[in-house]
Amino acid sequence: MKFRSLLFVAGFFALARTTPAVAQIDPDDTGLGTKLGMQQQHNSGEVGTVTLYRRGSASTLVVLQIASEPPGRSQPAHIHRGRSCEASEPKPAYGLAPAINGVSRTLVEAPEAKLLSGNYVVKVDASSGLPGRYVSCGELYR
Repeated sequence: MKFRSLLFVAGFFALARTTPAVAQIDPDDTGLGTKLGMQQQHNSGEVGTVTLYRRGSASTLVVLQIASEPPGRSQPAHIHRGRSCEASEPKPAYGLAPAINGVSRTLVEAPEAKLLSGNYVVKVDASSGLPGRYVSCGELYR
């Protein structure tokens, strides 16, 4: 009898380890994200998109895809407070991973709704040696 109980417990733990975890998804989340345009700054030619993906109630995955970025260059990226690319605060509100070969992916500890409130912009710098010399900008709004 003890052997059968031991076998049952071992089988239970084996199944528990192989059962995939299922995360709750917000009913309003289509999984497609919110894609917005990035416009060039200072005649850089660097345009692209910023896509925001809701990750729970307090986090957002921010993905930048910038075309015409010089290959191999690391370009700092940030989210700034402001209603437009021309009128934003100089100090970043949230840091983003540098855009390398035109791509940046960062999990930001802020809800998607806050970032899309119309009070934030995404900016990409020319390089870490030229902070504040923006080459691309995107306004975040719903």
